[in-house]
Amino acid sequence: MAFGQEGEVAGHAPTQQGPCFAEAPRRTLAPMQYTHLGRSGLSVSRLVLGTMNFGMEAEEADSHAIMDAAHDAGINFFDTANRYGGKTGPGGTESIIGRWFAQGGGRRERTVLATKLYGDMPFGERDSWPNGGKLSALNIRHALDASLRRLQTDHVDLYQFHHVDRDTPWDEIWQAMEVAVQQGKVLYAGSSNFAGWHLATAQEAARKRAYTGLVSEQSLYNLIERSIELEVIPAAQHNGIGIIPWSPLHGGLLGGVLKKERDSSRRTAGRAKETLEADREQIERYEDLADELGQEPGDVALAWLLHQPAVTGPIIGPRTREQLDAAIRALDLRLDADVLARLDAIFPGHRTAPEDYAW
Repeated sequence: MAFGQEGEVAGHAPTQQGPCFAEAPRRTLAPMQYTHLGRSGLSVSRLVLGTMNFGMEAEEADSHAIMDAAHDAGINFFDTANRYGGKTGPGGTESIIGRWFAQGGGRRERTVLATKLYGDMPFGERDSWPNGGKLSALNIRHALDASLRRLQTDHVDLYQFHHVDRDTPWDEIWQAMEVAVQQGKVLYAGSSNFAGWHLATAQEAARKRAYTGLVSEQSLYNLIERSIELEVIPAAQHNGIGIIPWSPLHGGLLGGVLKKERDSSRRTAGRAKETLEADREQIERYEDLADELGQEPGDVALAWLLHQPAVTGPIIGPRTREQLDAAIRALDLRLDADVLARLDAIFPGHRTAPEDYAW
């Protein structure tokens, strides 16, 4: 995937290698837009900076420049995870962010910092060890403290469960989170890759404890993949949980992939290639519509997400200033009812279950 699974960006492929941000001129862009995260009072940018590429496709200096450019553009919401790191190993991305915070200049204070836990983390020379993953109270404590050390901060604004843990009861999870909140180490809780009934169960358990529970859910959501419209989005809206879509361009397939193939600037592979072949006719119609509108396909894909009432903001993963500017451009793209209907005709969505498949 060109721009990473959890954060892609509209616009053209990079035309140069190495540090792309260092010499990029500052550009005059429309003001950033902000919204509340779910039902909370926390104000976050409508674009979320994804950091999964840091340490994998972006070197540390480039990663720092990307974060500075994001702040310059008004993006205050940054997302990471304790497992991210690529060639630097698990935890590497958090360490890169931590060294950026350590430079000062209000970098930490201006950032709404979100990280995640669930996957096993190495213990010394061992790749895994009992209680080194998932959502037990012990791992929540250990994983949080380790993330704080790497991030060089005393708290995480949004601590997210990267996947549902079917082995740990919610009373245990929420008790551990309540302790972390009381200690000042966490402010809000979020989830990722949860089903609708997982959200409902989590919130009911939190209510019984008089605890806030979840304020956000990260889900795979874009024009091609709309399964969460069945139950996740209705459950999120009912419980005041903001949706944060990952892979907004579906591995680059919504970013003008056919045009790039014709220009020989991109070749798909693996699952993205299989999806392209299966959906080629729809993607052709989609790119033709974007051309008719005079817009880049990736801008239209991001704008469509920003038009969805349940969406807080999609995760983007820019590697150049041009890509960052392209994502910001989507904030001002207004899609009228006719265009939204035409997009629905190309990529049909879902009604809320059970009406989608029954009555």
